Amino acid sequence: MKLSTKGRYGLRALLDLALHQGEGLILLKDIARRQEVSLPYLEHLIAPLIAAGLVKSARGAHGGVSLLKPPSEIKLSEVVQLLEGSIAPVDCVNNPMLCHRSASCATRDIWTEMKRAMSQVLDSMTLQDLVERQRQKGQAETEMYYI
Repeated sequence: MKLSTKGRYGLRALLDLALHQGEGLILLKDIARRQEVSLPYLEHLIAPLIAAGLVKSARGAHGGVSLLKPPSEIKLSEVVQLLEGSIAPVDCVNNPMLCHRSASCATRDIWTEMKRAMSQVLDSMTLQDLVERQRQKGQAETEMYYI
């Protein structure tokens, strides 16, 4: 399965918010610049995150966005599901009635196992886990410059 830019950029935007948590409201234009995403596209991605209660927004001179939940309470599976929909590699995994061969199809078993494995990875990871990974990568990159 290939994630679209919605899922990838949406997770990057949330990661950016988590990395800047505690700094108050963050301007979307700053996230767009740091994440190299167009502002109109980022606005499109933030809307469902706001509607789902993961992000809050405020308008005005001192407006911006911030996380509504702690990063440790946001599972990556929740975000990917919200932005991408099902992670099943083929439609018959979610709805076996779509294909008359579903019950006897060995390849459908593989697609089902793939979905299960991806779900397990995404269910086991939170936004906080991603923050920690990003900080480790940033630390490793900084250390490389001083060697």
